[in-house]
Amino acid sequence: MLRRSKDRKVTNAVSPNGKTPTIANTFGLPSGKAYSCPGATSVCEKICYAGNLERIYKGVKEILVDNWNQLKDASQQEMEALLYQIIDELDKASDKRNAEKLFRIHWDGDFFNETYTRAWKSVIQAFPAIQFWVYTRSGFAVPILKDVDNLSLYYSADDANFAEAEELKKYHGVKLAYLAENFAMGKERMLEIVNKSAIPCPENAKKLPLISANGSACVTCGQCVFARNDILFSRSKK
Repeated sequence: MLRRSKDRKVTNAVSPNGKTPTIANTFGLPSGKAYSCPGATSVCEKICYAGNLERIYKGVKEILVDNWNQLKDASQQEMEALLYQIIDELDKASDKRNAEKLFRIHWDGDFFNETYTRAWKSVIQAFPAIQFWVYTRSGFAVPILKDVDNLSLYYSADDANFAEAEELKKYHGVKLAYLAENFAMGKERMLEIVNKSAIPCPENAKKLPLISANGSACVTCGQCVFARNDILFSRSKK
């Protein structure tokens, strides 16, 4: 059985004191090219916050590796059965708490092959009342997932894979989540691809708390959840 994760930044239900998530509405796999991230770049490998959490918290890494071991050699049908179960659980938990049905795919990890990507596509389409969102550096996943109605898809870009980001934007129209040294540099770089400025992540820019009584940062903002704009992230938080 796969295990979902609670994440303060993305949760769709917050405790009354505004400090903790009450629904596990995300899912993770271990990061890195040795595991689930074939598209990892030199930039993301250096600063991967999820990878840092794996190193700090042994219990987190154990959950992620267990998820990985169940999926890595499974058939598409087996993958779909496993993924369907965790989304069905999320659906029921959201109904119980009268929470908006939102699910972040991969707080850690990525689409590791096309079979796994197609399994997710099938499961997402089986739950049209749930809004999913995901960031990926696996370019092969973009044409598979780009037209799924209830999925907000972002290609995660940085200077190391910027050429691929340009191609995917040009031919598939995918939204970009660009990681730059700072927001000013990111805006300038993104204008090389798109004809309007990308939106700085307000939590990354310290304009929105990670979690509060009003909800999690991602749900409160909504930009990525509903793919409203290309997004900027800054390494320096400036």
